[in-house]
Parts: sequence; C-alpha cells; structure tokens
Amino acid sequence: MRAKRNIPVAFYMHSGSGNHGCEAIVVSLSKMLEQKRPSLKPLVTTNSKEEDEKYIPDSLCEIAEENHIARHFFTHTLYYIYRKLSGDRESFLRYRFKSLIRNVPKVAVGIGGDTYCYDYMVEDNILTNRMLHHQNSKTILLGCSVEPDLVKRPDIVEDMKLYEKILARESITYKALLDAGVPKEKVMLVPDPAFTLPVVECQLPSGFEKGNTIGINLSPLVEDYAKQKGGALKAYEDLIKYILATTDFKIALIPHVFWERSDDLKPLNHLYRLFEASDRVIITGDMPASNIKYIISSCRMFIGARTHATIAAYSTCVPTLVLGYSVKARGIAKDLFGSHEHYVLPVQSLLNGEQLIEAYNYLYENEDDIRNRLKKIMPSYIEKAYENANQVLALLEKE
Repeated sequence: MRAKRNIPVAFYMHSGSGNHGCEAIVVSLSKMLEQKRPSLKPLVTTNSKEEDEKYIPDSLCEIAEENHIARHFFTHTLYYIYRKLSGDRESFLRYRFKSLIRNVPKVAVGIGGDTYCYDYMVEDNILTNRMLHHQNSKTILLGCSVEPDLVKRPDIVEDMKLYEKILARESITYKALLDAGVPKEKVMLVPDPAFTLPVVECQLPSGFEKGNTIGINLSPLVEDYAKQKGGALKAYEDLIKYILATTDFKIALIPHVFWERSDDLKPLNHLYRLFEASDRVIITGDMPASNIKYIISSCRMFIGARTHATIAAYSTCVPTLVLGYSVKARGIAKDLFGSHEHYVLPVQSLLNGEQLIEAYNYLYENEDDIRNRLKKIMPSYIEKAYENANQVLALLEKE
C-alpha cells in the first residue's frame, strides 16, 4: 500500500476548467498564494485532469483527478453494498477523493463556490467536509454563495460549523450564515478570488470593434430556471434584433463554459446562426479564462448569465447586466451598487423580450455612471479579494 504523505494545501470540489469560472478560481487563488509564498504549490483534485492540464500552467499547482466511481460498475456495486450494510456514508467520498487520503492536506480548501446553491450538491459537500475532518485536515469554504433557504436546514448549519473558516463572496450569503447561527468568528465577507484574475491580451476576433461591441453570454442553465421553455433564448433574439436596429454596435457572443453537459455554445451558436448574415454578430471560441477576460474587458457593455463571465466584466469596469438565476448574482451586484435592481434580471421573472430590452436600455442610458462607479470602487474591492489567500495561509500557520 502506498504510504501517506502530508501536504500543506489542497483544493477540492473543483469541477474542471472546461468551466472557465472554475479555472479562474484555481488560477487566481494559486497565483495569490504563489505571490505570498513562492514555494507553495497546492494540490488540486479535479473532475477532469485533461481539462486542467489544457488551461492551467503546471507550475501553478499539482493536478490529481478524482476517481469516478460511476464509471466502474463492479466497484460501484461493492461500495453501494458496503455502504448499505455499514451505514458508512463517507465511503463513496473516500473513493472519489482518494488523492486526499493518500496526500493528507493540513488545509483543505473547498473552492466549489456555488455548490451550496443547489440542493443536489449539498450531501457530497457535507460528507466530504466530515471525511476531511476525520483525518484532521482543517477545512475552509472559499468564494462561496449559499442559498438562504438551504442554510436553514439543521444538517447544513452543522456542516458550516465544521469549517474553520467560511469566506462568503457576497453579503446575502454572509447574512444568511449569521442568521442561521454559524458563529461570527468563522465567517468573513471576502470577494470572489476571480476578481484578481490577470487579464492576458490576445488577438480579438475578426469583426470585433474595441469599445463598440456589446458582449453577450448565455448559459443553458437559464432555461432550467425560466418560467417559459425557450423564453430566455427568444428574449435574447429580441434584444439582438433591437441592438442591431437601433445602434451601430457589433455584438460578440462569448461562451464561458464548454462542457458537453452544460455548453454555452449550444444557445450561442443558435443565436449566431440567426444573425450571421448581418456581419455585425461574431462568436468567440474556447481559450483560457484570462484571454476571455481580455475579450470581455474590450467590450463597451456586457450582458451575461455565467457568474465568472460577469466577474470578468465587473473587474475590468465594463457596465454589466446579469441574467441571474441564484443568490450569487443578486449578492455580488448588491455589494457593488448598493442594490441589485437594474443590474440583475432574475431569469425566473423573465417573461418576454421587452423586459430584457428595458433592462439593456437602463444599462445603455447609464453606462457612464456605471463605468465610473466601477472605476471608483474596483481597486479596493479587488484588493479585498486577496484576503482569500491570507486566510488560507493563516490556517496553514495555525497549530
């Protein structure tokens, strides 16, 4: 049997860099830690090693792929029988995170920022946190958003209390955790680490006019939350028609997630085909998160659904409208502007294209004020995001 080794820091609940928001968190946090402690190279457990090796420099971190039990019928069956007979609910997670059993981290960093937003992910979070504590790893939940209704559950409250530290990335989550009884000394309000992601210049797509292009991002998840099937996609169609008819702006369709199970290219390719003949609509391809951030930073305004696409826009002072479907969108906008009204259009209340056009018009009519607001607050806001690394290092030094 391979001997265990102790390591300083590991990241877990990373879904793979085909979601460039996940990549942005890993890269940003790794770079922050590298700046403060150059010799520290975190271990990142991932759902897709292949994706991470494609986008993340190997000098930043060590990559270890999770074990996918569902891919192995006999192993899955044996573990299922064992779990049924023994009641050992953590056994599946020990198999999944075998790399964290063999490489015991002093500090284990949960970086699945929105995994407590969705009910179906909660059990794995709870069991993994418990498993890590059983081997005496200190756990920190970082860059997180938590749905206020979920955190009312007693099992989730107890789970939250197990973390040494919880860094809520927006104030709605921060308040919900305190209201639920999580001790105040455990909880901090710290911006998402991806606000610090470097911008890496790349060639802009053919037809892209810097400062005269509207960036648009749409996620397939939007349709899961919309009241009317196909309503969100139709609203985007109406918006693009309106922009083409009333301005000389170019439009860049910018995907941010390239997973087969949740691929931004599917709805965006549909939109591109509808408007390709206009010669004013372009679609961007797959590239690292820092390059996507450069393209977004070159837009005049941005309308997006993916959280980290909108963080790329906010952090480069691009006026932004979010088509939001969870607490994270409302919370981040509220912290930046004092209210999420006019800055977040909830998918659940989107019924027609007129609503999206009206929200866009507010952005257009107030773009200078919004841009100036972002320019004023963003330097200090980004500086606060470095507290993510400070808290990880503080736990590492804690006896």
